[in-house]
Amino acid sequence: MSLPATYRALVCPEYGQPLTLTTRPTPGAVPGSAVVKVLSALVDPSEKHRLLLNKRNPHFSQEPPFIPGNCAVGRVAALANDATSLQVGQLVLLECFVRGRDDPDAQALRGVYEGHTPSGKRLTHQEDLWRDGFWAEYARVPLESCWRLDEKALLGSVEQGGLGYKISDIPFLAKHAVAYGAFRAIDLKAGETIIISPATGSHSGAAVQVASAMGARVIAVGRNADTLRRLSESNARVHGVSLTGDVEEDVRRLSQFGTIDAFMDYTPASLKSPLHLRACVLAVKSYGRGVLTGFPFGEFSLPYGLMIGKNLSIRASYMYQAEDLRGLIKLAERGLLKLGESSGAEVIDGYTLEQHDEAISKADEHQAWGRQVSLQPFKE
Repeated sequence: MSLPATYRALVCPEYGQPLTLTTRPTPGAVPGSAVVKVLSALVDPSEKHRLLLNKRNPHFSQEPPFIPGNCAVGRVAALANDATSLQVGQLVLLECFVRGRDDPDAQALRGVYEGHTPSGKRLTHQEDLWRDGFWAEYARVPLESCWRLDEKALLGSVEQGGLGYKISDIPFLAKHAVAYGAFRAIDLKAGETIIISPATGSHSGAAVQVASAMGARVIAVGRNADTLRRLSESNARVHGVSLTGDVEEDVRRLSQFGTIDAFMDYTPASLKSPLHLRACVLAVKSYGRGVLTGFPFGEFSLPYGLMIGKNLSIRASYMYQAEDLRGLIKLAERGLLKLGESSGAEVIDGYTLEQHDEAISKADEHQAWGRQVSLQPFKE
């Protein structure tokens, strides 16, 4: 697959300013990388607020200018000589999480977050490394962030044994990966019961899907009754619960389903602290586990003595490991983790790079789980 001399990309010149459609020289495949032709890139519901309406978030942003877009699907267009298994033309998932090869603790999210350490910032501060996301016709990616997909299984027709997905159904896997990494971190097992709170956002709704696909029973907590209903109808063993803010009553509501093995807190950045964490700690069984996966920037307190008495294990989980993403892709390729409309979601695609304002506005209309909007720099 020959590369053109130039490619088009959407660039955030500065937070709060309109995105610009820019032409750039097409990157080549340097050692350790691949160049991918982007076919479908997810538009996150938070992008309008994050990029256009706010000043730079001091906790979770990166230095502009940069290309947004944190998950995509494309075809390998060029490979460096040190690639050993990827092939030109293969369908691949692109995810934004990058680590330093000489220091795995140097971490950043390309197109989103420059990391919290000086070594992590180096990954995104240099324009020719990994600062840019995937709202572009081509992207150069580390080989470690370029995941082969079984195209026949995912895109093949149901009549021929495939799952019948569209390419635009697949980029949401990168959101599923965050939850899968967290569940693996606490060793969630099939048959166990886990609370997910809150459970109706874009990321946390994806967590409900993953836990169900792993064989767990899910107590999905939220205030959006319609989203809870759709999650329950679209995923096995999911029970929606609305909490009151009264800890004693909330523990009673959570405990109606019997023994609770674990909980996941997915408090978003828009809140300062978890609303229902104390109720989750009280409801979970002795020797239970908890995982903190959201991104609030406030503080919270927990009942120290009770946690000791119950022998609880609580840990934080940021993103995932490589083995987690391999396992997640298998869940999807085997049909256990449903994607696209088969998962109960509405998939809105077909937006070109020129139509990015319309795509961002459409995604912004529905912040809860259940709508997936994508840009299509190239169409097959």
